[in-house]
Amino acid sequence: MNITIKNFSELNIYELYDILQIRSEVFVVEQDCVYQDIDGKDQKALHIIGEKEGKIIAYTRCFAPGDYFENASIGRVVVEISQRKFKYGHDIMKASIEAIKNKYQTNTIKLSAQVYLTNFYESHGFKQVGEGYLEDGIPHIAMLKK
Repeated sequence: MNITIKNFSELNIYELYDILQIRSEVFVVEQDCVYQDIDGKDQKALHIIGEKEGKIIAYTRCFAPGDYFENASIGRVVVEISQRKFKYGHDIMKASIEAIKNKYQTNTIKLSAQVYLTNFYESHGFKQVGEGYLEDGIPHIAMLKK
């Protein structure tokens, strides 16, 4: 998988379409969750894109401190279902953490994790903080990496 990092203004319309498509496939269709994915925050985000054979198969969006949470943050972590067996989620997370370190000069990162993925995020140095909560009807927990 090849990983590229782009600001919103650097995305072409085909990349943006493919990003929105993979997010919709996983978060809306696969997880059977109706929610507003297009939330007006993509314009501020740093987009971490994983491609294989010209197709976007993994993605995250990252934010500078203060743009989403008080700390830098990673969200919309997604890997196409047919590609999960290759562990690309770990690759895209490592790239996202490095991108935040390089772009925003911080090691403190927050994310809102689906509870069933806490072990995955813990393997990248995140720790659970606070109590669990429902976000769009799905159990979540805040996690922080310092």
